Amino acid sequence: MIQRHLIAILAASAAAAVLAPAAALAQSPPSYKVTKAVPLGGPDRWDYVVFDPPSHRVYVAHGDRLSVVDGHDGAVLGEVTGIPGGTHGIGISAATGKGYTDDGMAGVAVSFDLKTLKTLKRIPAMEDADGIAFDAPSGHIFVVNGESKTLTVIDPATDAVVATINTGGGLEYAVSGGNGKLYVNGAEKKELLRIDTRTNTVDARWAIPGCTSPHGLALDQAAHRAFVSCVNQVLTVVDTDSGAVVATLPIGAGTDGAAFDPKRKLAFSSNGDGTLSIIREAGPKTYVALGSIKTAVTGKTMGIDPQTGRLYIAAADIDPAAPVPVGPNGRPGRPKPLAGTLKLLFLDPAN
Repeated sequence: MIQRHLIAILAASAAAAVLAPAAALAQSPPSYKVTKAVPLGGPDRWDYVVFDPPSHRVYVAHGDRLSVVDGHDGAVLGEVTGIPGGTHGIGISAATGKGYTDDGMAGVAVSFDLKTLKTLKRIPAMEDADGIAFDAPSGHIFVVNGESKTLTVIDPATDAVVATINTGGGLEYAVSGGNGKLYVNGAEKKELLRIDTRTNTVDARWAIPGCTSPHGLALDQAAHRAFVSCVNQVLTVVDTDSGAVVATLPIGAGTDGAAFDPKRKLAFSSNGDGTLSIIREAGPKTYVALGSIKTAVTGKTMGIDPQTGRLYIAAADIDPAAPVPVGPNGRPGRPKPLAGTLKLLFLDPAN
């Protein structure tokens, strides 16, 4: 939730010092190169970046619109506009030819046509509608209503709400496991929730006490692992069968996104301090912190092409003349971006 959280370079927290033994095996990070920087322009507030593998499209939520970019050549294909309360999440239902985002201020989900990018329907959700996930086994769209502590379940065939799932705690982001389960970051209570997408119920609730405000979330479906990035500068690896914490590793400051490369067995945290933290999965119980590479300050959210390993990060230039605001507890707040400088960075692996 880039609109509600700090992008500051924070001091290392005490929790980040308590790390899994695997972190002691730190190695050099692999090489990535910025091969494109696609200008998106204003508005200058942005949130999630989602890559859709079948269409090779990248969707970037910013301000009152979604920008749609060709994930191969960087061409801007169009925009989904007319969402005044601000977009955050993106979900794609290819079978019905529809995409979904949210009007967070209004507490609604918005469907749009994948071909024309025209909005179709505003669907009631709840206050602070934010992250969105499509679950293939159920065919449903799940809208994360963060501060409302609920998930709104939508049937794309009818654009009707079929269920509301109460979770009992503030939420952040959700990812489908492709196995009839949806995994959701419980930001308020330091937990990872598992949703049964057939019954639309919470069927597991796992504490991750070393993770302050879980934000980014990615899955290794084959190894049954979840990678949860936390604002206290750690990434927590969770067994998605038992809920056991497998490892805790250091990452940069200001995380809001995570990704996993299934071919290279690498997990990532995109950080607002201008770094990309990289973790190697050496085995289902062994994780190695490879350090971080530089990206761009404000680059908090990311997507990945799982076939090529290309990473996509949204970031803007920072206004050097603007004072950095003071956030909670006297910490530096969100730096002011230069108007109209939002861009989508393409980061390609060296091999």
